[in-house]
Amino acid sequence: MTELQKTPARAAAPAGGGEPYLSVRDLRIHFDTDDGLVRSVDGVSFDLAKGRTLGIVGESGSGKSVTSLGIMGLHRSKRARITGEIRLDGEDLVAAGPDRVRELRGREMAMIFQDPLTAMHPYYTVGQQIVEAYRVHHPQATKKQARARAVEMLDRVGIPQPDRRVDDYPHQFSGGMRQRAMIAMALVNDPSLLIADEPTTALDVTVQAQILDLIRDLQEEFGSAVIIITHDLGVVAELADDILVMYGGKCVERGPAETLFDSPEHPYTWGLLGSMPRLDRELQERLVPVKGTPPSLINVPSGCAFHPRCPYAALTGGRSTEETPGLTEVAPGHHAACHLALSERHRIFTEEIAPRL
Repeated sequence: MTELQKTPARAAAPAGGGEPYLSVRDLRIHFDTDDGLVRSVDGVSFDLAKGRTLGIVGESGSGKSVTSLGIMGLHRSKRARITGEIRLDGEDLVAAGPDRVRELRGREMAMIFQDPLTAMHPYYTVGQQIVEAYRVHHPQATKKQARARAVEMLDRVGIPQPDRRVDDYPHQFSGGMRQRAMIAMALVNDPSLLIADEPTTALDVTVQAQILDLIRDLQEEFGSAVIIITHDLGVVAELADDILVMYGGKCVERGPAETLFDSPEHPYTWGLLGSMPRLDRELQERLVPVKGTPPSLINVPSGCAFHPRCPYAALTGGRSTEETPGLTEVAPGHHAACHLALSERHRIFTEEIAPRL
């Protein structure tokens, strides 16, 4: 989340009235490198309740995956500086020791990685890897019981002939089946938090739809809190209850999915929506890309990080280049970090942006 002058903005309460199972406050993840300090995540805050899905969107390099790996406790190197709070069911993971985080990882929280072929070990069968993930948190289980659990999970995620395919190696699975096997491994211990990092990347459209349906069905079955990390707004439109838009390591907009699609408030969100192809209407003109390139997280522009690419930066009287915008509430549960006056944003959206969406 973007800084509000001296104190971070408080994240909105989870929609639906549920208590947050995951609560992130002013999370900062910086890395010391030979070229300088990389501010990968710079003050992000949000809440997520069980049974809800949060979509985190943004271009490559915006800090989405670094945020997820930080929640999972996978940035504990000497070069990583992690501050803020990550509370899982009330327990602060940033302050917890690595052994405690390892106990929670796989049991209370699990992750579906972007590329299952590299995330899974090529020298062990799919079944052996699921069995290992299960027995780490169920040491009393016998090998036979753990294997039966692996077969059960492969069957649950739609792998045909699971009792036979459990002995296959990852390279013997298709891309879609590997992703299903990764989901089975992530869910084998019934975690309460599931993070899916680009779960449909490199899959064809039909398989993408099957994977998204599978995640939705499994969430309903397990009642998990789910985070979907993607650059594909079509994915979050399909799954997410709430959306967090990241740019330059910060949150620039956050709110209910329906609200962000119908009434986006940040120029970067306008750009993302304008560059998304629509299949529900006739294409009247070419898609409009977001001009320029994402900022270097070593040399993030001063003021609003988006101002070098923002076509409306000149309307802020110079504030965009000098002052970091605070994440402010523009409607119940809807926050945006932009120096444009609210009335000006609404005028621009109504006259220029909405007709193209």
